[in-house]
Amino acid sequence: MTVKKVAERLRRHPQVVDLLWTLPLLAYALLVMRHSPEPKIHLLLIFGLLTPLVWRRRWPRAVFTVVALVSFAQWLAGMAPQVANMAVLIALYTIATRSRLPWALAAAGVCVFGFSLVTFDGDQSVRDSLSAMATMTVFIVATLVFGVYLGTRRAYLQSLEERALQSEQERDTQVRMAMAAERARIARELHDVIAHNVSVMVVQADGAAYAIDTDVDRAKNALETISATGRLALGEMRRLLGVLRESDDTGAYTPQPGVEQLDDLVEQVRDAGLPLDFTVEGEPKELPQGLQLSVFRIVQEALTNTLKHAGPGASARVRLRYDNGAVEIHVQDDGRGTAMAENDGKGHGLAGMRERAALYGGTVRAEPVPGGGFEVAARLPAGEAGR
Repeated sequence: MTVKKVAERLRRHPQVVDLLWTLPLLAYALLVMRHSPEPKIHLLLIFGLLTPLVWRRRWPRAVFTVVALVSFAQWLAGMAPQVANMAVLIALYTIATRSRLPWALAAAGVCVFGFSLVTFDGDQSVRDSLSAMATMTVFIVATLVFGVYLGTRRAYLQSLEERALQSEQERDTQVRMAMAAERARIARELHDVIAHNVSVMVVQADGAAYAIDTDVDRAKNALETISATGRLALGEMRRLLGVLRESDDTGAYTPQPGVEQLDDLVEQVRDAGLPLDFTVEGEPKELPQGLQLSVFRIVQEALTNTLKHAGPGASARVRLRYDNGAVEIHVQDDGRGTAMAENDGKGHGLAGMRERAALYGGTVRAEPVPGGGFEVAARLPAGEAGR
């Protein structure tokens, strides 16, 4: 295992790192304690000062408070300072690196006050006390400044990393937007290709039908033109659709759902907890695949919004009716009556259904039901208009 990997693992476990840093100080404090007249009390004091340092990065202010209170209790008990009292400076450094400046200044003030209690409580002269106090104040200020500097530098480096990440995300977003714009252009080009070639094929087919009894050669040429145009259109469609599918990882070649999959959709909704009644009226007709997809998506969107907005205890019914060259869809629930709001802030369900219906010359009506509930009614032509 490389040093870099070890550093990364230790970075994920800061308490382990703090424990490793505390162990040498603990060992030295225990070594010095051998000459103490009251080893049990000093052992308790050492662990009371050093043990909280294991959690200093997680709770810096709480650890400093605990260490300061233990040191104050030590002074009240008349015990002399020990090596373990270095924990106060370590806790001060942690606050300076990980807390705001007012907290760091307050902690430094507590350190100065605590050391002044120890300094002027002894038998030494005022001059020696002031000299010791000045020396310790320098140490405290140096610890404070060094901690604040490292904390500021760490915050600066973190901001640089966040900016770099944000710039990378913005760059990826711009790339995706450019790809989406290009795909939209290709889709428009695909529409033009299909429209042009289909128009040519329709004209040639009409001419062949007109001349098949009077001019066989002319009809034959027209059919050959239809064949060649169809092959050209298919080639263009394959090429353009291949470009559109390059970044599509969601099963581009999976068959699209149709009317036959409505039973599966109904079962899924029932499994989700919504009581649902599904009926089909009239004689089912053979519908174009695109029209079947629109029927499926309209029912799916209506039921999805029912699940989202109808509320607990609601039920729904779906009716699919074949009548007069059209397919009628009726989805109604007895919920709170807001299942198909124009815009819930998260999607465009109603607008999407209207676009799908308009693509085949159909209409969609969505409105609350008197007395509670919501209904969606759609009618899609299934004859020539729907093709």
